[in-house]
Amino acid sequence: MARSSTLFSPDRLRYFVSRIQERLWIRPLVLCVLSIAATFVARLADDTGLADVVPDINPDSVESLLSIMASSMLVIATFAVGSMVAAYASASTAATPRSIPLVIADDVTQNALSAFIGAFIFSLVSLIAAQNGLFGEAGRFAIFTLTLLVFIIVIVTFVRWVDRIARLGRVVNTIGQVEHAASNALKRRRRSPTLCAQPVTANQSDTTGTAVYSSTVGYIQNIDMEALQICAEEFDCRVRVTALPGTFVTPQRALLRIEGKSEGSTEDFVSAFKIGDNRTFEDDPRFGLLALSEIADKALSPGINDPGTAINVVGTLVRLFTQWQAPLTNDELDEITFKRVHVPELMLSDMFDDAFTAIARDGAGFFEVSIRLQKALHALAETGDESMTAAACAHSRAALARSERAMSHPEDIAAVRKAAAFSATFSSKTSSDDGND
Repeated sequence: MARSSTLFSPDRLRYFVSRIQERLWIRPLVLCVLSIAATFVARLADDTGLADVVPDINPDSVESLLSIMASSMLVIATFAVGSMVAAYASASTAATPRSIPLVIADDVTQNALSAFIGAFIFSLVSLIAAQNGLFGEAGRFAIFTLTLLVFIIVIVTFVRWVDRIARLGRVVNTIGQVEHAASNALKRRRRSPTLCAQPVTANQSDTTGTAVYSSTVGYIQNIDMEALQICAEEFDCRVRVTALPGTFVTPQRALLRIEGKSEGSTEDFVSAFKIGDNRTFEDDPRFGLLALSEIADKALSPGINDPGTAINVVGTLVRLFTQWQAPLTNDELDEITFKRVHVPELMLSDMFDDAFTAIARDGAGFFEVSIRLQKALHALAETGDESMTAAACAHSRAALARSERAMSHPEDIAAVRKAAAFSATFSSKTSSDDGND
């Protein structure tokens, strides 16, 4: 009952739409159907009185125009596919394979491919219909008008697509796409730190309640909170989620724990968890931070040796953490609607590990990267948030230790130590404040 009642819940629908956007064939298929429908709509014009008011279009001109479009659109569509495949390969090689779903979901590129294929199908179907005498005087005028309209759409789409394909797959553009996805995920989690459920309290132990497991091995991509709430109401129990989106689960890793339920099937509880082979960006803010860190880490590899990209990523991470730390008003926070479900909040220390550990490790020997990393952590430590200050200071000390071991020039080491001096200052201030308490 719970599963069927939440089949079209807003959260599940959002997840489904996100997955659809990553499929290249969806939009071209829709445009092909609309193109075929447009041909038959033009045929309906002959059943109206338009023949008395519209000019008579030469059938040869209509067929010539459709022939030109059919031949050119097939070539352009083939060229578009080749360019897109090259862009995807570039994004995977230069940035990170984790960014491929975002590159594929690019709206301009998908719309361009759909427009080219749709125009080809439209011209081909319309040409066959015209050559077989399907259109009368009004129908020829309608199909001629539609053909001109399709030409305009294709030209505008092609110009926009050329501008986008020139940047698609480039590292800077990929960083921007990952930042946008991570920012959206962080905004949703900031508005609802516990996914509109009750927070996990200190007296709720990890061992209390009945553990529920899944037989599927993979990453949690989405949790249908409404389904969990309905199941909890049906069984008159409380549910504590122990695996958030992004968690790798096995048959030995508990998805949740049920408190107050003594008997009955747990299948409906398990079905609320969508488990897949890969992590996704929408409900997993840490995945966006990790993908950005991977881009910077790859840029620091000896084969690429591009510290500028790593510095760019560090600045991006500072923006994201600043956004995460910014306070929200009560009106901006989502209301807790799932009263019987308890969900833990994200740990800021884990988010810092995802974002900065790899950069600090593989960028320790780069003077410019080490300095920029220390300045970034200093900026985050000054936000006024105690947990963020503690995490920033801890990563600053760890990064400094790595730089001291990786660098050989004394002046470089001294400069990095100077940039990292803030961590000792903040730590001593924190200790002093604790002593005053």
